[in-house]
Amino acid sequence: MYVIVEIQGQQFKAEQGRYLYVHHIDTVKDGDTIEFDRVLLADVDGAVKVGAPTVEGAKVVCEVEKSLVKGDKVIVFKKKRRKGYRRKNGHRQQFTKVVIKEVVA
Repeated sequence: MYVIVEIQGQQFKAEQGRYLYVHHIDTVKDGDTIEFDRVLLADVDGAVKVGAPTVEGAKVVCEVEKSLVKGDKVIVFKKKRRKGYRRKNGHRQQFTKVVIKEVVA
């Protein structure tokens, strides 16, 4: 059984026991339990329910394992040849690691 859930504008495939790295949620701490009820699609033993826009009564219960995880560094380098223009910038995206405890569909 799996569901497609929308978390902070992104869609994730959620199954029980799996980990998800979602964009940083600053209102939670390690060990907190959070629920996401924007379930767009649910597959229960081959029977697919598609929401319009969401599936009624479906939700995903997650536990926060780490509230702040940093992603890999991305280097942004800009250059214009023969003009002496060079800019180097780095960015590390912040994520929250959650483990899916229960899928109710």
